[in-house]
Amino acid sequence: MDTLAKRLKSTREAIQAECNRLQRAEPTLIVVTKNHPVSLAEELYSLGERDFGENRVQEAEPKAELLVEHQDLNWHLIGQLQTNKVKQALTFARSIHSLDRESLLVELQKRTSERENPLDVFIQVNLTDDPGRGGIEIDEVVRFADRVAAVETLHLRGLMAVASLDDDPSVDFEKVASLSQKLIVNHPQAGDLSIGMSNDFLEALQFGATHLRIGTAITGNR
Repeated sequence: MDTLAKRLKSTREAIQAECNRLQRAEPTLIVVTKNHPVSLAEELYSLGERDFGENRVQEAEPKAELLVEHQDLNWHLIGQLQTNKVKQALTFARSIHSLDRESLLVELQKRTSERENPLDVFIQVNLTDDPGRGGIEIDEVVRFADRVAAVETLHLRGLMAVASLDDDPSVDFEKVASLSQKLIVNHPQAGDLSIGMSNDFLEALQFGATHLRIGTAITGNR
């Protein structure tokens, strides 16, 4: 029988095998729990998982409240964050993987001004030619990173991107990895890469992924 535990074990083993082949450290596995009940997150916690990803604040917040006793649990916001949801998000989110525009940066700076521990953030990169898609355009990333890094209450961890579903994901991951090398010249602390999902995490590992965002391969279809 295909169970959550079996899917998690299989995914973990695939990650470990590929990391061994590449002779690299294992990444942080973020299990994407969006569209699933809090009971699934509870089961994942019992199986040893501590990093969960959610797309929407209104879905994530009640889950975080129900699991608040698990103080070692980390909630990662991986979907586009509306500026009017930032205050709410900061009550539970350990990191934001989708810093994708100036207005969001301004709101995060405002809402974290009295924060003792800096909030981890990743700049989302737009890998397409469509400016309407979420993310900072490639040519603007380094300049935007300078502005993010200047905010003392934010900790710039690196870059986040979603590879195309229609083409070889390695092409997009290579772009992000190359951009990361430019970024760390001035921001050596910002070398993390939040890339790789259920259908392309093995390719992402080859290009230095430090955070994998895996949903269906572990959680199954809702």
